[in-house]
Amino acid sequence: MSYLRTALLLGFLTGILLAIGWLWQGMFGMTVFLGIAFVMNFLAYWFSDKIVLAMYRAKPLQKSEEPKLHKVVENLSKEMGIPKPKVYFVNLPAPNAFATGRNYKNAAIAVTAGLLKNLNDEEIEGVISHELSHVKNRDTLTSTIAATIAGAIAYIAQIAWYSLFMGGERKQSGGLIFLPLLLLAPIAAMLIQLAITRTREFAADRTGALTSKKPLDLASALEKISKVAKQNPIAGNDATAHLFIVNPFKEDVLMSLFSTHPPVESRIAKLKELAKELK
Repeated sequence: MSYLRTALLLGFLTGILLAIGWLWQGMFGMTVFLGIAFVMNFLAYWFSDKIVLAMYRAKPLQKSEEPKLHKVVENLSKEMGIPKPKVYFVNLPAPNAFATGRNYKNAAIAVTAGLLKNLNDEEIEGVISHELSHVKNRDTLTSTIAATIAGAIAYIAQIAWYSLFMGGERKQSGGLIFLPLLLLAPIAAMLIQLAITRTREFAADRTGALTSKKPLDLASALEKISKVAKQNPIAGNDATAHLFIVNPFKEDVLMSLFSTHPPVESRIAKLKELAKELK
């Protein structure tokens, strides 16, 4: 059901994009905007993993440096039936982790210094199982496409906005009918993108917990990571927030309404329910 919901939401995103193109320049505008989206998705598909890893100065973590971590990644990957992804290290004091890569061959998992230092072995295993679930379910690709289309919608709506008011009087009077769509489309795109990422976080929690058979350890890890994120948020690009297991950036009241992650409390509650089911 979560995959169907994700597909429907991506369909809505594409529909918003095409609607803006149609209202702006008819069939020509719709074709142009769809082409732009395809180009942006192509670039995001091929280079998103390299961009994100470079952004956080992630470095390959050799097996000799963290043999226990590599063993956990190897065992859980085998359990999930996927190739072992590359393992990277990010020199950040806040405990966190993220997965990236367009497919199994290019997949990578990055862990922070804070994660290795502040979480116990069982909690780290819970976190790794969550991130591997994203790799198995190809969530990194889905979220990248969603982010790219949503960004295209916002950009194209802005172009249409300027075109509307820079055109002739006739064009302006006709275009005002569609003004609400141009204003609301970027907001709707963002909400749909967030709905996709939130859906996938719940799914990754469940898949990871079932694989590691340690839902309570994952719940404990989420609680610790969330506490540090609230007290000491890191500096970084908010556009990458959806990649981390918990949003590591500072959130004000407004931003919390549009969070890329479900409330940690809800995630922990679901994991505790799962733990009871597994007994």
